[in-house]
Amino acid sequence: MTQDPAGDVRSQAGPDPGRTGTVKARAVRLVFRLFMAALIVLLGVRTYEETAVALARSNGSLRTVGATVTGLTGHTESGREGGGQDGGSGRWFVHTEYTIELRVGDELKTVDGVPDDSAHGLQEGQRVEAGLWHGRIVEIDGRDVWPGWHPGAWDIALFVLYPLIMGYLLALAVAAFAYVMCRRDRVRLERRDRAGPWLLGFLVGVAAISALIGCAAFGIRPVFWPLVPVGAGTVAALVRLRVVVGRIRAAGTMDVSDGGRPAPV
Repeated sequence: MTQDPAGDVRSQAGPDPGRTGTVKARAVRLVFRLFMAALIVLLGVRTYEETAVALARSNGSLRTVGATVTGLTGHTESGREGGGQDGGSGRWFVHTEYTIELRVGDELKTVDGVPDDSAHGLQEGQRVEAGLWHGRIVEIDGRDVWPGWHPGAWDIALFVLYPLIMGYLLALAVAAFAYVMCRRDRVRLERRDRAGPWLLGFLVGVAAISALIGCAAFGIRPVFWPLVPVGAGTVAALVRLRVVVGRIRAAGTMDVSDGGRPAPV
């Protein structure tokens, strides 16, 4: 038996750099996918919470219980709104938010970020009626104290990263639909064939985000807002992809080299 000298040299030289790079690339992709999955779950949970709370308030299905105000802490910010070279010619504003602690039976429950108009008139020791959603305070004496979507905690991260989340969801939707189309229509789609529909969907989603920002300036803030750009972008992308598939099929680009089966997408 003879040994391959080249094999000995390779074994002594250590791991193959190409193989190491492939492993690192796979690890990076795995971490990215896990990160995106966590963001998608978080966005889904927050969207469900806000939509469910809004529905519960509108149909009166909140659980109402008697409670006692045990704590009322206010935080006030003041200053002048923008305007003028020195920034001091604008209108003076005073903004106060409260943290309210309630005793409900043997439990203490706290709600943060309650605006001044919702907390007005409340005092420690006062008996109130609290509207609860899954044990969380939504109303106090019929006044809304649920913070909703707000630029704090995890919400600010979701606001900033939403375009990335939307783009990733669009990519998943396009890939899944392309796979179904290939199986059904027996056509082959290249990566560039999917890029166009994805880009169109992303641009439509960005336009929907801009429209939502404009609506928010007029006080129109749908609690289910994350569904609007993703939904609009997905519809646009899939419609465009269907057109692409139809064009490829009409051009007779079926992969017949392996018995007519579509090539992997």
